Amino acid sequence: MRSYSQRHTRAQREGEKTYKAKCAACHAADGSGSEVGKKLGTHDFHSSQVQSQPDADLNQIIAKGKNKMPAYEKSLKPDEINGLVAYLRELGKK
Repeated sequence: MRSYSQRHTRAQREGEKTYKAKCAACHAADGSGSEVGKKLGTHDFHSSQVQSQPDADLNQIIAKGKNKMPAYEKSLKPDEINGLVAYLRELGKK
């Protein structure tokens, strides 16, 4: 059985793949927001506004969408959404 650390690291790797495929166009590779994303009102993932949100809130935003961000609950599995949240936390530390 894998330890929490191993599962968490794997979720982050999978989250990074999903992020690059689904999120980077608007949120930029580093999470600061692309030009397109900034015009749509994306938030910088490094900001305290984003990083202070509970994981459950970030999960909800990804699943249900918010403002101009589309919902991903039909195209991503719960584990993939959890991996994205883990990856967003890592982006916030960089």
